[in-house]
Amino acid sequence: MAKPRILFMGTPDFAVPALSALVRHGYPICAVVTQPDRPRGRGRSLAPPPVKSAAEGMSLPVLQPAKVREAEFLAAFDDLAPELVVVAAFGQILPPQIIRGPKRGCINIHPSLLPKYRGAAPINWALIRNEKTTGVTIMRMDEGIDTGDILLQEETPILAEENYEHLHDRLAKLGAELLLIALAMGEAGTLLPRPQDHQQASFAP
Repeated sequence: MAKPRILFMGTPDFAVPALSALVRHGYPICAVVTQPDRPRGRGRSLAPPPVKSAAEGMSLPVLQPAKVREAEFLAAFDDLAPELVVVAAFGQILPPQIIRGPKRGCINIHPSLLPKYRGAAPINWALIRNEKTTGVTIMRMDEGIDTGDILLQEETPILAEENYEHLHDRLAKLGAELLLIALAMGEAGTLLPRPQDHQQASFAP
């Protein structure tokens, strides 16, 4: 089976290893969608998000819609006609057109063992609550917040001396590796989605 044409959606440093891995392994990226440039630093000058800088360094087209629900962006999305959307810490709620539209769906890299720590800050809360293990989930997105079917998971211990930055970087790398495995299994027809146990959900706002 041919590799799917991918629209990649991500913003911070966490998403960069996944984008780099896709390009390195020959996945065709039709576009990269990231958040608009934001004021940063003491001078409050506009700075690009890490994913934009990485994408431009790989000569990939970049889109920066203020809101992905706007008609102008959704028209551009339809024109791109991706077969698969890959999301990693993008930072906006996606509309059904993006989640349901692509032939091979919309998948997300989430740095927790779902249904544990749904939400925006799973790494922070795993450390705050002194968890001994965490991990990464590749999930099929639906309209809920991290509620979709689990495609693949990998657990990893949280090291005694580990701080946020170190764990973040390790999970970003693990997420990129797990994404490639999930895509290969999807192409081989061996990926078996399983629903989350919503009774076991916890949250990481």
